[in-house]
Amino acid sequence: MNGESSETAANRGRARDETLRMLATPSLPIFPIAGPRRRAGGIARLAAALFLVSTVSACTSIGNSLQEAADSESAKLQSGYMPGPARDPVTFEGVQKGDPQSPIGQSQHPKILAAYGGAYNDPKLEQTLATIVGRLAAVTDDATRAYRITVLNSPNVNAFALPGGYLYVTRGLLALANDSAEVAAVIAHEMGHVTANHGIERQRREQAVELAGRVVNEVLASDADGRAALARNRLSLASFSRNQELQADALGIRQIGRAGYDAFAAARFLKAMDAYSHFRNAFQAENPNLDFLASHPGTPQRMELAENHARQFGAPGTGLTDRDRYLAGIDGMLFGDSAVEGYVRGHDFYHPGLGITFRVPEGFVIDNTAEAVLATGPDDTAIRFDGVALPETTPLKDYIMSGWIGGLDPSSIRPERIGNLEAVSARATGGEYVFDVTVIRIGGQVYRFLTAMPSASGEAIQRTAEGVANSFRMLTPEEKNSLKPLRIRIVAAKPGDSVSSLARKIVGVDRKDEMFRLLNEIEPNGEVQAGTRYKIIAE
Repeated sequence: MNGESSETAANRGRARDETLRMLATPSLPIFPIAGPRRRAGGIARLAAALFLVSTVSACTSIGNSLQEAADSESAKLQSGYMPGPARDPVTFEGVQKGDPQSPIGQSQHPKILAAYGGAYNDPKLEQTLATIVGRLAAVTDDATRAYRITVLNSPNVNAFALPGGYLYVTRGLLALANDSAEVAAVIAHEMGHVTANHGIERQRREQAVELAGRVVNEVLASDADGRAALARNRLSLASFSRNQELQADALGIRQIGRAGYDAFAAARFLKAMDAYSHFRNAFQAENPNLDFLASHPGTPQRMELAENHARQFGAPGTGLTDRDRYLAGIDGMLFGDSAVEGYVRGHDFYHPGLGITFRVPEGFVIDNTAEAVLATGPDDTAIRFDGVALPETTPLKDYIMSGWIGGLDPSSIRPERIGNLEAVSARATGGEYVFDVTVIRIGGQVYRFLTAMPSASGEAIQRTAEGVANSFRMLTPEEKNSLKPLRIRIVAAKPGDSVSSLARKIVGVDRKDEMFRLLNEIEPNGEVQAGTRYKIIAE
């Protein structure tokens, strides 16, 4: 926004959030366009608010089939290790029986799979990770602990652990990493949390803070000292969490150093994640619930501490990176969204399963989330697209007047035809914003576009909203068959190749040069080296 300070913009964002929370509540179950996956980082403040317009329930036909597949694949993707070269591998379940914390991990594991789109199955990738985990387990301080590593089918950059030895990394994180040492640093960090019982300690601390909060709110609501005590408790919890992360850093770096990996890989990957954060946040806001970068902040101070720990094992470059083997392991790995979630290709969104597509204007950025497809663009404009089940006997006009739109102007309701599809549009207002709503019927489903723009923008909202809604259409069989997911591909640089020449091979992603540098940890002024292997994104 022209000349607007970040503080003013933040205040406007909070005002919009509140307005949009009150704008709409669903009268029917929503079809999540992207399946039962959670995506880190909705796009911009207004998009985050649009994300909260409706409460989402899982689509039975899409959600159940995905969960069944996830359960099947997660059963395959597990590895149990006992340390020491003289011992044979044993099953995770067998060793886990003696772990008093295992019920916690067992109970939460299905929820993790549901939240992140299930487990991602790739035997070649699994073997690569098994080698890393086995090498780390051989030098662990906890000789009785077994670990289960699960790759989550999510483009988020995330990793975490549950009590009982449950370790998780997303394929999004694996796509960002460049060698085995970096992945070992992430996994060892999470193993450090398990070894130090951080999950149990944090649960206890959160329960204490929650209890203190109830006392303050219910008993000392008007007491300034009580409110100050509550604030101190929350600050203490945040400090406690950060201390856990720093402790896990130290434990993890010591473990990868013992295992013979490059101990500086931890600092290197923290830097890579920090670069990713800046790249993403140029047009996206953070979701603190599912994002590694929110709970594992890549601050310069933390990188410096990681380098100090690494120096105990020698100078940079003295440890194993195992880069070629790692790149071979991720070659062909799915990148970004899967067919179940639909594909974003520049300004177009395609969903082969639902057989639909639409386009947003130039200057807009699309983010495909679990609950909806979101897009933000110039002049503080945002678009939300989702779907609901609606009996074919219910008139669209009755549905749009059924109470799920707050601030609706009944006189603005207008029947339309979008292609050969029945549609209805309407206008609503809330706070400083005006909203254009268009619903389109396909059989027993209704797809909804909600466009939001500042009231001062006048009729510009109608042009934007109509342009997007009128681009909505059914895919042809040929189009559905031609849609392919994006994957990580490994290519070797040839003499004469440059960052730009290799970046041009990337498909389906904007800002190709930046993405290529980010994926391959190439500095702004750095160049590719002939004969070296690099990651690109292709079908």
